[in-house]
Amino acid sequence: MERFDVKRGVVKDVTANGGLTVLAGKFFENVNKTGDNSFEGSHDIMTLISGHYNEAGALMLDVTNVPPNFDDPEAMKIAMDSRKRFTQFLDDSTGYNSKKRGDKAKEWAKKASKAKLAIKAARHFMEMSSNISDEDAATAESLIEEIEAALADNNNTRAASRGEKLGKLF
Repeated sequence: MERFDVKRGVVKDVTANGGLTVLAGKFFENVNKTGDNSFEGSHDIMTLISGHYNEAGALMLDVTNVPPNFDDPEAMKIAMDSRKRFTQFLDDSTGYNSKKRGDKAKEWAKKASKAKLAIKAARHFMEMSSNISDEDAATAESLIEEIEAALADNNNTRAASRGEKLGKLF
């Protein structure tokens, strides 16, 4: 499942215009509503497209593709049309263009990386240092648990902020 950041206000606009199912119906065929702002559908080489907005306002999509016959020009046209429709759907459902979506994805991954690095650095420092108080060690372990829980919940923003706090502890 892929996660896409959504521009502020887009979820509200999409919901006001009939929801994610109606928007998906403009680009894909065989679209069925599976819940509030969630759908399943298909279109040519994309045999399954399922998506929804999560509680944090991000678009979560799962797409299953079948590779086209690369020797058949007609199959390649269909594949390119499918890709174009998918990109247009992402533009409308996130409010961002391809470049901005890529930048947001990098930013999201960077937050997780910083949080993991903070854990690694804190554990290394605690191993190497002999004059850490039990209170500071307990606080650090508590923050590490919070960071790991946030990462498990795919909440990289919270994990990064907890990582910064952990870094300032030492």
